[in-house]
Amino acid sequence: MSAHSKSMNSLSLLKSHLHAACAAAALLLAAGSAVQAADLNALIWCDHADPALLQPFEEANGVKVNVKEFEGTGAGLAIVEQSQPGDWDVMVIDSIDVPRGVEKGLFEPLPEDKLPLADLFAQVKMDGSAMVGGKRYGITEKFGYNTIGYNKTKVDPADMQSMAALTGDKYKGKVAIYDYYLPVIGMAALAIGKKTADLTEADLPALRDELLKMKAKAKLVGEVTASQTALATGEVDILVGGGEWVTAGLAKENPALDFSIPKEGAVLWSQSLAMFKDSKNKDMALKFIQYIMSPEGQARLATSSCYWGMPANTKAALTDDQKKVLRFDEQPGFLTRAQAYPAPNADLDKKMQDMWTEMLQAK
Repeated sequence: MSAHSKSMNSLSLLKSHLHAACAAAALLLAAGSAVQAADLNALIWCDHADPALLQPFEEANGVKVNVKEFEGTGAGLAIVEQSQPGDWDVMVIDSIDVPRGVEKGLFEPLPEDKLPLADLFAQVKMDGSAMVGGKRYGITEKFGYNTIGYNKTKVDPADMQSMAALTGDKYKGKVAIYDYYLPVIGMAALAIGKKTADLTEADLPALRDELLKMKAKAKLVGEVTASQTALATGEVDILVGGGEWVTAGLAKENPALDFSIPKEGAVLWSQSLAMFKDSKNKDMALKFIQYIMSPEGQARLATSSCYWGMPANTKAALTDDQKKVLRFDEQPGFLTRAQAYPAPNADLDKKMQDMWTEMLQAK
């Protein structure tokens, strides 16, 4: 109704319009809330943002998966702290960090009888961190290794079966080091015969010496993109700290890239899924976790466009070519030689970071 057609005494009509508008707004808000409640809100790493992974689940369940990417447990927990209870339904988290979320009261126990735990590689069930107080709060979905990535046309693959090659003269100037202190310190520990779980301050001098030996032979120390690019472009032939997460995804473009698990071992990384205690959509959250852990979901996650990695489920529906690239059939042997990330307390962690900085600044 136009303004000039309204009479001056139409207060009752105005009130009627206002009531109708309020009612309509309330209906819209209710509808919006229903849509929001039906959505699934996930805090994820970039591999879960791949439409090839999400679309089959969305279409099968008539739901929209809203994702927010983060890097590192600290960043993820910071997002949660800045959010309202119920804003998030599921979270991807480093397996070793599941207890941190439990201690903060964030996660809901998962129903073990509704998850394919019997199909997981035994070594990546990570019960020591996924289980708290006899209840399971996380399930490992994907794993891999910080180890040696290399170009098999430029180096002798036999040399890559020992970490001694990383500190020798044969490949001096053709090595990059992944700039993340914990896994590479873990590799240094393996190189000198130490167990990653047993590291103490007394081990720091020997670890420092090993890191400095690696640095002396390296052309560069770089973060993920820089170190991966250096290997992919041929700037270097070896990447210390690389693994299937670097080489498998690039195999189609550069089939010469490969990784090894040397005789000394490798550092195992693994990521888990957890459900938020305050989720408003727990049934759908569980369905999502079940989908990710299914053979089909595992294959899609393992070969995500962001980065490849090993599916935790031994029944993952990978093609023969995908299994070959991931060295799937060799996993049982690899896992027997793999050790977890170092998990230092706050004091030792600071000393390790200082040691890493010293290595970075060494000439």
